[in-house]
Amino acid sequence: MTLSGENLGHYYQRDRWILKDVTISIAPGEVLGLSGYSGCGKTTLSRILAGYIAPRTGNIWIDHKAMEPRTFRPVQLIYQHPEKAINPKWRMRDVLTESYAPSQAILDAFEIKNEWLTRWPVELSGGEKQRFCIVRALNPATKFIIADEMTTMLDAITQAKIWNSFLGICKSRNIGVIVVSHETSLLNRLCDRIYHLGK
Repeated sequence: MTLSGENLGHYYQRDRWILKDVTISIAPGEVLGLSGYSGCGKTTLSRILAGYIAPRTGNIWIDHKAMEPRTFRPVQLIYQHPEKAINPKWRMRDVLTESYAPSQAILDAFEIKNEWLTRWPVELSGGEKQRFCIVRALNPATKFIIADEMTTMLDAITQAKIWNSFLGICKSRNIGVIVVSHETSLLNRLCDRIYHLGK
């Protein structure tokens, strides 16, 4: 089951293309880096690949078929800012279990404390909320995950722990991962190959 985008193009204002003629693909279990300068369209491409917005031109395919609207998206997107993906009126337990009930082993892998589950999003730090978003994306039905600068708000030691746990689980489940970052050192360390956007 391959995730691919063919001849993708997008703009928000007519004739001011953010993306044009982008062709990209990722295989199950592969870790693909997506690099590029700020403003080159990395987040827009991520949202297109995850099915959140439709491209102006081109197509998205999963296993050579068009992505179908469904209750759960097989391509999950983890944003840089977790507050954009969390309902502020839900307690963290409800945020976490919106689509499935993660095992205690997964909660432990990302050091999610039991007392956090009863708190409101505003009561947790950005890094703590991001752990919930990562675990939530690891639904058993997930086939691909796009991690858009997902650990930039964490210190270097915590980043290393998070990536180790995250990629270990993804590898064990044969989940394809797109790592979106402007940090070349991070991409070189984590990824099987790197796609450079906006060259």
